[in-house]
Amino acid sequence: MKPIWKANGTFSNNTREKGESIWVQEKETISNNNHERKKLTGDLNIEVAVIGGGLAGILTAYMLQQRGVSVIVLECFEIGSGITRNTTGKITSQHGLIYQRLLRYKGEERARAYAAANQRAVQKYEEVINQLHIECDYSKLSNYIFSLDNENRIQQEVQAAKRLGLPASLTRETKLPFQVKAAIRFENQAQFHPIKFLHGISKELTIYEHTKVMEIQKDGLILTEQGNIRAKFIVITTHYPFINFPGLYFIKLHQEREYLAALEWDKNNSILDGMYLDADPNGFTFRNHQNYLLLGSGSHRAGKQNPEDAYVKIMEAASKWYPGSKIKYAWSNQDCMTPDKVPYIGRYSASTPNIYVATGFNKWGMTGSMVAAEIIRDMICKIPNNTEKVFRPNRMMFSGTGFMLKDTAISTINLLSEHLRIPKDKLREIEKGNAGVVKYKGQKYGVYRDLEDNYFFVTTKCPHLGCSLAWNQNEMSWDCPCHGSRFDYRGNLINNPAMRDTFDACRRKLK
Repeated sequence: MKPIWKANGTFSNNTREKGESIWVQEKETISNNNHERKKLTGDLNIEVAVIGGGLAGILTAYMLQQRGVSVIVLECFEIGSGITRNTTGKITSQHGLIYQRLLRYKGEERARAYAAANQRAVQKYEEVINQLHIECDYSKLSNYIFSLDNENRIQQEVQAAKRLGLPASLTRETKLPFQVKAAIRFENQAQFHPIKFLHGISKELTIYEHTKVMEIQKDGLILTEQGNIRAKFIVITTHYPFINFPGLYFIKLHQEREYLAALEWDKNNSILDGMYLDADPNGFTFRNHQNYLLLGSGSHRAGKQNPEDAYVKIMEAASKWYPGSKIKYAWSNQDCMTPDKVPYIGRYSASTPNIYVATGFNKWGMTGSMVAAEIIRDMICKIPNNTEKVFRPNRMMFSGTGFMLKDTAISTINLLSEHLRIPKDKLREIEKGNAGVVKYKGQKYGVYRDLEDNYFFVTTKCPHLGCSLAWNQNEMSWDCPCHGSRFDYRGNLINNPAMRDTFDACRRKLK
């Protein structure tokens, strides 16, 4: 049988980013975290196979198992080793200033369904945590979106959120170290330690780690390196969908990055009374965690040149607003963005009715994952769910047409640029600790020069769909502006949708 998807190459063992999040650094506090789950050995039949062991995949498996469905999770590395480990851990139905936009473009019925699904997700976390007695630093707090210069925009969002039944109010008073023009406050939201929660909810699930899926066939046969699985239903929760055809998610998604730091808290600074986010995409995000302040900024499209060093920006803000604090951990994350700001949850495509997908959480993956788990559970179990149509992957997106056309243009330009790109840098002119694109012995390479004067060569063609990779000085990585694949300076894969390292990667010491 012709496969619907087949892996092209292999993952590298070295896929970790340079900075590790506070959640990973605190892993010794997670019970059973050092327990390595078994690999798949041999063939098996199962009702549902979930591919991807992040929060969306684990929650989906948990919801299905609660309904008596036989389900397994397949994870290429360890659970929580992808996007989940780098999130801010905010559980909120307040997804930026989204509700006035949803009312304008989706209509009240669908805007209300989106709001209800995400507010229910906030409450569902509390129910699960209490039921399973999960110790995950869970606390109920208000969530704020603030503006430094546009009160009218905040007021409009408050009105839209109230109209949809959300716990919204307007305020001008915050615990931030600066004055805001106005803020919208959602009460009874929450924050937690995402990795502690993930391990707590996964204890009773059947999970196969270090089990790489090699091929998926339309009849539900999944081929892995250790054995084959025949599943009635398949759920893909691998952050970025890896099946290009059908589905065409590579023209319906792009990825954006954000940079974060955990500041050691100075006793003279006041503790925040909630979670905060600037309505300006160039602004900052704030939340407390125990004796730390989590501070983030620097949002940009993956692969797009970002002239301002994001970590320097965070460090300068910390020194200005929280004197005496020190950065203990620094890391980054990225998420899939949809044109209309609504995730894709449901059937992968019309021609694959037994395959489901959850992706495009637009940086709100905590509630998005819970919404996805409930919708996919209901679809598989044939339970009516009136929010399903809001998140349907094949929906019409009048509000996102411009964004989709822009994404298509960026991909087209980058595909062409890889063929037309003329290397301008000279090997000896690349500064130590930086990179450039050169022509070396008749071939084009991306080259990083380290502080010891070693040169690391990679091809600049992304192995996913051939776009031209760009250097990210913030993370010392080669990033794809089309679909968000990322590689370290040695060419090792960091983020999908690419499924293998860049080829011709090598280190050379020039004489």
